[in-house]
Amino acid sequence: MIVPEALAGLRLRGGVRPSRSYKRGRVCRQDGCSTKISIYNRRDYCNAHAPVNFPRVRGHIISKA
Repeated sequence: MIVPEALAGLRLRGGVRPSRSYKRGRVCRQDGCSTKISIYNRRDYCNAHAPVNFPRVRGHIISKA
């Protein structure tokens, strides 16, 4: 079977970039919390104590109330 030139693809070059990682052994900054934070989590808090973040939707800011 002959493949038309328009359908031919190119092979990807280069390797896969490694995931960004952070310092090992970090612990949640919340007082009294001893949860270890993953080396892939950029935050200083665990998921239970992370500050609430309200994303922007269609250019409008959602109120915190």
